[in-house]
Amino acid sequence: MSTPDGLFDTLVNRADKALKVARPSDPPAFLLEWHARVRFARRITLEQLRKCLELRPDGNLEIHWEGGEGGSWLKGKAKFP
Repeated sequence: MSTPDGLFDTLVNRADKALKVARPSDPPAFLLEWHARVRFARRITLEQLRKCLELRPDGNLEIHWEGGEGGSWLKGKAKFP
């Protein structure tokens, strides 16, 4: 089953924001817990989510993920929070 691009993007962007806000001492464990408890997060695999987050450029840039599974990080705010 394929996840719609908009939902995929929203999940990646929300996971990114959760990591920024929480600043966990163990990001992989935090992400595992986040993925298990957030509604609809399991529509993408944890591996897909980790892959997207690993591609995020370093720095405190205002960027967002867009384009679904084949997407990329783009400058600016996401269309949906």
